[in-house]
Amino acid sequence: MAKMGENQLTHHQVFDVSVDVPPEGGSKCFDDDGRLKRTGTVWTASAHIITAVIGSGVLSLAWATAQLGWVAGPSVMLLFSFVTYYTSTLLAACYRTGDPLTGKRNYTYTDAVRSNLGGFKEKICGFVQYLNLFGVAIGYTIASSISMVAIKRSNCFYKNGDTAPCHVNSNPYMIAFGIAEIIFSQIPNFDQLWWLSIVAAIMSFTYSSIGLGLGIAKVVETGTIRGSMTGISIGNVTETQKIWRSFQALGDIAFAYSYSLILIEIQDTVKSPPSEAKTMKKATIVSVATTTLFYMLCGCMGYAAFGDSSPGNLLTGFGFFNPYWLIDIANAAIVIHLVGAYQVFVQPLYAFVEKTAAEKYPHSHFITKDIKFRIPCFGLFNLNLFRLVWRTCFVILTTVISMILPFFNDVVGLLGALGFWPLTVYFPVEMYIATKRIPKWSTRWICLQILSGACLIVTIAAAAGSIAGVISDLKIYKPFKTSY
Repeated sequence: MAKMGENQLTHHQVFDVSVDVPPEGGSKCFDDDGRLKRTGTVWTASAHIITAVIGSGVLSLAWATAQLGWVAGPSVMLLFSFVTYYTSTLLAACYRTGDPLTGKRNYTYTDAVRSNLGGFKEKICGFVQYLNLFGVAIGYTIASSISMVAIKRSNCFYKNGDTAPCHVNSNPYMIAFGIAEIIFSQIPNFDQLWWLSIVAAIMSFTYSSIGLGLGIAKVVETGTIRGSMTGISIGNVTETQKIWRSFQALGDIAFAYSYSLILIEIQDTVKSPPSEAKTMKKATIVSVATTTLFYMLCGCMGYAAFGDSSPGNLLTGFGFFNPYWLIDIANAAIVIHLVGAYQVFVQPLYAFVEKTAAEKYPHSHFITKDIKFRIPCFGLFNLNLFRLVWRTCFVILTTVISMILPFFNDVVGLLGALGFWPLTVYFPVEMYIATKRIPKWSTRWICLQILSGACLIVTIAAAAGSIAGVISDLKIYKPFKTSY
């Protein structure tokens, strides 16, 4: 899921310009569906995927590699990259229903599920998707507060020395993040601001690159490559903990690769001919290869630097103390990125609830009426009371849950597990079988079902490991009293 990744194109509203033109053939300015001519290429699609994938999920990869070791860690990353690539090509083949060049377009992941699998599975997909988005909102609140705390502690260490206690309570920072999100939640179409993806891309590459650079510098400084072939040693953890943490590591890696939900939206920016599916296949190879290389470097260099003691979050675990200003920049970049990414991810959930409420109570002024008033320097603003109350309650709920369960690694692992099998594997496989009319019990059908079943087992193991991690943390944690 994506990763708590993140800089995305969401919805197709940016390109949603309908005009009265014939549906077939298109023209110089418009495509066959009457929308503005799409101009995307392999390279623009690759860039969108890379900026969507590389995000806060990268910060837990050193910890995940430390649980699995030098053999299994990189191997699992390669395996996830292959599965992600393959299922992405299956999903790309479902962009058009029917003919791959002239068939009806599906503008979103949910549209593709509805067209290929029908209404019931669309509802299941919607439930999983919205549950995942709700979890991402919680995960981003935790991650951003930890980064704000890290900035405060970093400055404390700089003034008082590396051995100073420098304990900081994370709750005020979660509340501050929540207040910011309540304000941003009231801005209509916040996720459509043209500069948002650019800022998100710059921020994610900034902190990811700093984390990678600090890991390399640490290895050069110590002159040793730490770690072992089998991961964290029994003794540092019990045998049971070793098993659960290895499973949780699978969820962390899965989360770093999650971008299936936005692949159809990205594909909908691509021009044709050639068919969009062919273009996306090439774009997926480029983007998955690039992100896998980057993930390998981040995960392996972090593990090489810290070995068994690799922190759960590379930039907030204080394996690095200096240069403190660089660590501050990296953590500030995380906060800026996640403030915007939170809004991008929750917009579909906001839209779903508000559309459902408006359809059920069309005559309610509380739900449907906008109050217009002028804000100095910003112009006219439309305030909807239902949007104000519902979105504020949503942000408060995610903030309170984050304060009750402020466990970055466990939440990332659980999100990765919840999103990986259903959204990255199951639905793409089932849609591909339906759209290509693959006969039941044929060799290809059996191979696809084996892939789906194997990924389901991985998801269950990752979810179990993450839940075990939460239970373990709750034994020593007092709610609302987390300090670092």
